[in-house]
Amino acid sequence: MPHTFDDLVILERLAEEAHAAYAASPGADTRNAWLAAGDAFQAAVTEHAAAEGKSRVDVEMAAKKIVRHPELVAS
Repeated sequence: MPHTFDDLVILERLAEEAHAAYAASPGADTRNAWLAAGDAFQAAVTEHAAAEGKSRVDVEMAAKKIVRHPELVAS
């Protein structure tokens, strides 16, 4: 079953958290966790975009905008 857009937002948040953990404590474990989280997000974006017939880039940017710039998202 394809991921929902809300799933993508959750996966992007997890990837951002993993990146912050790596930045705070660089090491093989935190780097691998960051890369795995990023890979999971990218795979879900590709799947969601294909299922919805949307541009993969547009879907990715929309999810990242919500996570990285919530102040820009209309309430």
